[in-house]
Amino acid sequence: MNKIILLGRLTKDPEVRYTQSGKVVTQFTLAVDRPYAAADGKKEADFIPVVIWGKSAELAGNSLGKGQRALVEGRVQIRSYDANDGSKRWVTEVIADRFEFIERKADAQPAPPTQPQQQPKRAEDWTTMGSQVFDEEIPF
Repeated sequence: MNKIILLGRLTKDPEVRYTQSGKVVTQFTLAVDRPYAAADGKKEADFIPVVIWGKSAELAGNSLGKGQRALVEGRVQIRSYDANDGSKRWVTEVIADRFEFIERKADAQPAPPTQPQQQPKRAEDWTTMGSQVFDEEIPF
């Protein structure tokens, strides 16, 4: 079985491309913290290339951004190619079947200060309490 689940932060904005046949592919690198610190006490991370195909690639390309946390589920793929200098190169990457937003883009940036809500002053104002409509972006 070849299955991997990663939780990390994008190192830069996703790169969206289209193949000659019109298929969409998105690539990004996920920085995943190691579960332990180095000998000098600093935390270390692995930088893992992720590839997503199809509709999920479009969604990831339009919705994810640098520094945002994401959960990726997929498989590890190792492929090789011949470089321009004639040497053989190996690439290890995660081919994602799905991904999930861990935080909204707004959560990744400092939020602007909010205004305190006023309390109802008259008895008739209490009847409308709780009927406010919120225009809030839903992350899924």
